[in-house]
Amino acid sequence: MEKLEQFRNLGLGEKTIKALLKKGFEEPTPIQALTIPALLNGDKDIIGQAQTGTGKTAAFSLPILENFTPNGTIQAIVLTPTRELAGQVCEEMNTLAAGKKIKVTPVYGGQSIELQIRNLKKGTDIVVGTPGRVMDLMDRKLIKLNNLKYFILDEADEMLNMGFVEDIEKILQATNEDKRMLFFSATMPAEILKIAKNHMKEYEILAVKAKELTTNLTDQIYFEVNERDKFEALCRIIDLTKDFYGIVFCRTKNDANELVGRLNDRGYDAEGLHGDISQNYREVTLKRFKAKKINILVATDVAARGIDVNDLSHVINYSIPQEAESYVHRIGRTGRAGKEGTAITFITPREYRRLLQIQKTVKTEIRKERVPEIKDVIQAKKFRLMEDLNDILAQGDYENFKDFAKELLTGENSLDIIAALLKHSYDDILDENSYNEIGEIRLEKTGKVRLFIALGKKTGMNPKKLVDYIISKAKVDNRKLKNVEVFENFSFVSVPFAEAETILAAFNEERNGKKPLIEKAKEKSKDGSSKGNERSAARPVRRRKKENN
Repeated sequence: MEKLEQFRNLGLGEKTIKALLKKGFEEPTPIQALTIPALLNGDKDIIGQAQTGTGKTAAFSLPILENFTPNGTIQAIVLTPTRELAGQVCEEMNTLAAGKKIKVTPVYGGQSIELQIRNLKKGTDIVVGTPGRVMDLMDRKLIKLNNLKYFILDEADEMLNMGFVEDIEKILQATNEDKRMLFFSATMPAEILKIAKNHMKEYEILAVKAKELTTNLTDQIYFEVNERDKFEALCRIIDLTKDFYGIVFCRTKNDANELVGRLNDRGYDAEGLHGDISQNYREVTLKRFKAKKINILVATDVAARGIDVNDLSHVINYSIPQEAESYVHRIGRTGRAGKEGTAITFITPREYRRLLQIQKTVKTEIRKERVPEIKDVIQAKKFRLMEDLNDILAQGDYENFKDFAKELLTGENSLDIIAALLKHSYDDILDENSYNEIGEIRLEKTGKVRLFIALGKKTGMNPKKLVDYIISKAKVDNRKLKNVEVFENFSFVSVPFAEAETILAAFNEERNGKKPLIEKAKEKSKDGSSKGNERSAARPVRRRKKENN
């Protein structure tokens, strides 16, 4: 109860404390500590930045339920991007409302709308649902939102990614003005702030700092692999790990389907989750995964929203995420509930720059490791086989096989007999020929980058002053800055790739909405001359290669 005192200090009453005790809560998470008092004691709208696993559902549910008085109308609505998340939020709110006569009703596709209609006709206080089903029931006059006290948008960034913006706008138009609005998001894109400015009155942003979003219990490493070798590397990680239990993240649903098929062909218990999976199949898959009847879940980011599993051994980024916030969101699924976990990211040669950007944003080390060698995997399997044999010997449950063992071991070829028996039973897992070789690669870390600096002789710069200025801001080794050229209005300098990222990041922090002082210079033309000596000509080329979807 001493730890629960922290919840009391946030302003929660005894009925709520009892519900928290029953659910096994101990102390508030950072987002709960920020949100609960703000909702209980303030009157501003709220934008909360929090990812799955940080307790965001309780962060908004506890203060809403604390002072809730049913009046026969819907007083709160929670919109979620997925049916799974809607079900989880509804279940969480119902358990937190234990001892109070508050009815929370889920409404989402994939379930009988007739059943949901019957539940709504009985009366409800809080609706939790997906935008499409909510609008359908609004059209049938079964959901009326003109008496709301709270409008909650959960996983707001995924709402945007899934194209729900127009639906949200339509739902908001049917609500009363005198309500409080809460947006929760794992990332904070500009579109969310735009919606907030259009629909919220006075609001505050409650953001958990990046270093709090990551977890000290997660060992973060990366492997350098070619695209064609990712599958082999994944298999080695699974085979090397005793009791592997993890989520493998892919970029697209096609990638996820293909990977599940290849894993199944290799004999692994893997199933997939993505946007085209039916709700029934999704629920069955999650139940099997949580019960550890399957130990590998292959998922896309959108499909993985709302998955709450606390004891994963691994999260593997089969495809590196596009944004640092998505990386944090993914790896936050391991290293939870006091258990250590490992986050592994596969990096191809063209993705090294993105890895550097992620490291700078999350302010944590992502350690380079070598992909396990075949001999290491075989040795690990032999060791586990010996462990299994010792367990059987300790249990003594092998009497029925002794007579047959005597027959097999009669004669001088007993060693050959055991070897043949191992080949018969374990040939596929102990034979090095069952594994494919993984090619060596070298990431482009030492290539030079030409930087354009909007400072020149007119601003008092010479080569030494320019180098000293860059070092004072970016703290890089002055020996890394080469080929310094200072012109009247601008300058150029060449630096290695990694140092270039450090310099660009340092000067971007000080731009304050202005154009950056330092940018990547344009490539030189075929005749060797620079393509321009003005800022507009020296801006980096903003072409993006199409990703394979």
